[in-house]
Amino acid sequence: MNKKIFKYARKLHKWLGYLLTLQILAWLLGGLVMSAIPLDKVHGEHLATRTLNNPFTQADYVASLNDIASQVVNPTQIIFENFLTTPIITVINKDEQQSFNGITGRPFEPPTKIQITANAKAHLLIDAQVTSAVLLKQGMREVGYKTNVWQVQFDDTFNTTLYLSENNGRVVTVRSTLWRIFDFFWMLHIMDYDEREDFNNPLLISFAATSVLFCLSGILLLIQNIRLKRFIRIKSKNKSK
Repeated sequence: MNKKIFKYARKLHKWLGYLLTLQILAWLLGGLVMSAIPLDKVHGEHLATRTLNNPFTQADYVASLNDIASQVVNPTQIIFENFLTTPIITVINKDEQQSFNGITGRPFEPPTKIQITANAKAHLLIDAQVTSAVLLKQGMREVGYKTNVWQVQFDDTFNTTLYLSENNGRVVTVRSTLWRIFDFFWMLHIMDYDEREDFNNPLLISFAATSVLFCLSGILLLIQNIRLKRFIRIKSKNKSK
C-alpha cells in the first residue's frame, strides 16, 4: 500500500482527533449517564402517579349523558373520572376535550389554587411538602410549552415538579432533577442545543460523518502498525540467521 496514504491518514487522524475529542467524550459520557438512569426514574414514576383510582361507580354519575354530549361537537369518546371528591365526565372530540360535573351536568369549573395543590399532593408517592404553586399561561420547555398549566413544586431531594391542567386538574407530566440531568445529556448527545428534539440536525450528521473518517483513518494507522511490526520481526529473523 502506498506510504503516502498512511502519511495522510496520520495527519487526518490527528486533526480529526483535536476536533472530535470533546464531542466524543460527550457522547460516551451521555451514553453512560442515560443508560445508568432507568427510564421509569427519569419519568418520575417513583415520585408521583399520573392517575388515581376512581372512587366513584357508574351510579354516582347522575348527570344526563345526552345533555352533556350535546354540548360537544362530534364527540368521539366519553371518560368517567374524578377530581378530588367530584365525579367528572370528560367528552373528547378530534379538536379538544371538555369536562363536566358528573352530578350537575354543568361545565366543570377550573380548580382553584388550593384544589390544585391538594390534587398534586394526592398524586405524590413520596413524603414532601409543596413549596410553590404557580399558574403558567405559557409553560416552559420541560412541559412542552403547553399553555395554561399549574406548576406545583415540592421540597424533596429530587426537586419534584408536577404540571397539572388548569381546566381539569389532570396531571400533565412529572419532572425532577433526574429528568433534567437526563435531558441535559440528551441535548449533548444529539447536539440540538435549542429544542433538544431534532435527532437529524446537520450538526449531528456532520460530526457523525467526521467520526467515521476518524475511525477509518485510525484503522489505516492500525494496519500500518501491524505491517511495520511484521516487517521488523521478519528483518530481525533474517539477521539472526
